[in-house]
Amino acid sequence: MKFEHVVVVNDPANPLITDLSRVQLWAGLLARVEDPRPFLPGLERCAVVECEALRRVRDLYFGAVVIRDRVTLEPMQSVTFVSERTDEHAGGSLTISIEEPEPQLLVLRFEYSTTLPDGECDPDGAYAAFVQSAYFESDIDTVRVIRELAARAQPQ
Repeated sequence: MKFEHVVVVNDPANPLITDLSRVQLWAGLLARVEDPRPFLPGLERCAVVECEALRRVRDLYFGAVVIRDRVTLEPMQSVTFVSERTDEHAGGSLTISIEEPEPQLLVLRFEYSTTLPDGECDPDGAYAAFVQSAYFESDIDTVRVIRELAARAQPQ
């Protein structure tokens, strides 16, 4: 299954939204790489197995289930997570990109590619719709957590 959408971060037409800078967004994405617990409900701990400047290999512990993923960083642009398929986990990838379609309009683009059924295995699309809805809600929550981290980092 492939799924993609954007979450608006800064919208010049909406004065109720506190703007974040590209630097703040990037810092939030890096926080998701270094300590994903606030972003992933149920995650008990994350162990970094390999660490290079632009790449990480991590083990994510959800109780007895351990998911290994590989993270690739494109500084100030995007983060890609590729998780291995196991008996307990479908595997797949997620790329989160920072985009600025017009001045002062910042969005995060979320692109998913999974081994979950698409098409003939899900003829009415109900399973795919459920998973896509869960991804969407999780991605909105990601932006909420990034906003909270940015607010805490601001001098009072």
